[in-house]
Amino acid sequence: MSAFKPAIWPRKLRSQEWFGGNTRDNIYHRGWLKNQGHPHDLFDGRPVIGIMNTWSDLTPCNGHLRELAEKVKAGVWEAGGFPVEVPVFSASENTYRPTAMMYRNLAALAVEEAIRGQPIDGVVLLVGCDKTTPSLLMGAASVDLPTIMVSGGPMLNGYFRGERVGSGTHLWKFSEAVKAGEMTQDEFLEAEASMSRSTGTCNTMGTASTMASMMESLGMTLSGNAAIPAVDSRRRAMSQLTGRRIVQMVKDDLKPSDILTKAAFENAIRTNGAIGGSTNAVVHLLAIAGRIGVDLTLADWDRCGRDVPTVVNLMPSGEYLMEEFFYAGGLPVVLRMLGEAGKLNKDVLTVSGGPIWDEVKDVRNWNDDVIRPVERALTQQGGIAVLKGNLAPKGCVLKPSAASPHLMQHRGRAVVFEDIDDYKAKINDESLDIDETCVMVMKYCGPKGYPGMAEVGNMGLPPKVLRKGITDMVRISDARMSGTAYGTVLLHTSPEAAVGGPLAVVKNGDMIEVDVANRRIHLDIPDEELQRRLAAWRPPVEPPASGYARMFHEHVEGADTGADFDFLKGCRGSAVGKDSH
Repeated sequence: MSAFKPAIWPRKLRSQEWFGGNTRDNIYHRGWLKNQGHPHDLFDGRPVIGIMNTWSDLTPCNGHLRELAEKVKAGVWEAGGFPVEVPVFSASENTYRPTAMMYRNLAALAVEEAIRGQPIDGVVLLVGCDKTTPSLLMGAASVDLPTIMVSGGPMLNGYFRGERVGSGTHLWKFSEAVKAGEMTQDEFLEAEASMSRSTGTCNTMGTASTMASMMESLGMTLSGNAAIPAVDSRRRAMSQLTGRRIVQMVKDDLKPSDILTKAAFENAIRTNGAIGGSTNAVVHLLAIAGRIGVDLTLADWDRCGRDVPTVVNLMPSGEYLMEEFFYAGGLPVVLRMLGEAGKLNKDVLTVSGGPIWDEVKDVRNWNDDVIRPVERALTQQGGIAVLKGNLAPKGCVLKPSAASPHLMQHRGRAVVFEDIDDYKAKINDESLDIDETCVMVMKYCGPKGYPGMAEVGNMGLPPKVLRKGITDMVRISDARMSGTAYGTVLLHTSPEAAVGGPLAVVKNGDMIEVDVANRRIHLDIPDEELQRRLAAWRPPVEPPASGYARMFHEHVEGADTGADFDFLKGCRGSAVGKDSH
């Protein structure tokens, strides 16, 4: 177990730099806050808890977080703390253009400074929508005050004409069915109303549920947090218990740097394999590890995830949704299974103050079709496969549990789309020279290219292929894909096309070989020809002229290291600044 030793209590907390004493500065800070009706004794040195809330009307996944914030406050009050709710940047997956991923780093910067610059002793991160979870933890990790997370939870199951409907997953499925002539547009519109039946995040094992599971497996939430539905009363109870717990964490001085160890990240990677989690977890965990100073690489993803069976039978890899996962026992059951298989670092510390194994060793699986035994796993080798070769010298990733087994070793002719607009212009053209044996390639959709690395990697298939009953082809890009999507899709190709990676010089007709078992991806042209093409390559687009877009373009790193800013990795700084008054 970690050698963590609780700090001495009572002691002077950082909020007393603002509120403690009778100097002009203390009276200035304290006096203004009293206009909210706070009595004087609340400034007596008790822990001040900042509730970082990503609620927004334009972030529908997080639309109920103000209600959860009130429950967190109740828990803080009960434990003798002083709660203050702070609205922070909310990067919505549903509304932000060009992509929420472009604003993950901005949100992390904003959260970091919101914590560092204000009189806060401990932090509760209220998250939900895909990028809000990693961005808030990235920011909090950079300050390293006691921190705990609570997520908003998944929405209720969707149903359409008696069939379970997964948010996102069925959006892709139904849109392909319309293109194939198997579903009418009116039926698609009718199905729309069945996809989002309650507040909360996607009800599949998409990126939001994946990242909630990652936070629980990292030890940053109370046990059982990940799967509780958004509208379940137990989600509100979890929020209140989280408020109670953060007060004691401040007294103990239990910080992210105590919890987010290399062993904890290994647990999260293995958990991702077991749940059939999103490929987006790769870039987010790499970025979080970079902020806390843990050396995590793509090689760790491949090493830790290679032999982990996918046992959670949820869309997009399986057939159930998050409600059933919760009723079956949720993530604690998965963690117990990993522990019993020797694939869990049992002694890692969690926000509870104890080892993760103590929290899960006695849980039960209430539905072994939702959380399957290893011998009936969806795939015996889940995890994230990291392929390398002359087309991806720094790697690309694939989610085996969502891929087609017959395409895991494949050689096909490249059909190239120079960017997302080129793809949209050509994909429905009946004259496009393509069949199911081809390899679809899309360029310039990486961190610098789109910009922001949008979720467009799961390119929809051409209608003439869909009409044959074909639902999957090999697809390669430097983009991401939604965690709700599926298919044999190779993503995050690094270096990306926009910086002159080999992907930039692939031509129509080139042969591409994919061998997942041997982790190999190869552009089948002579080395001399590849080098000639790369030498002749010129960037097709000028960088943005100004603003955040310019900052992003100049400082974002590649997907293989987490697509964070180059000046932020491992840069935990002082949590107390100087007073200017």
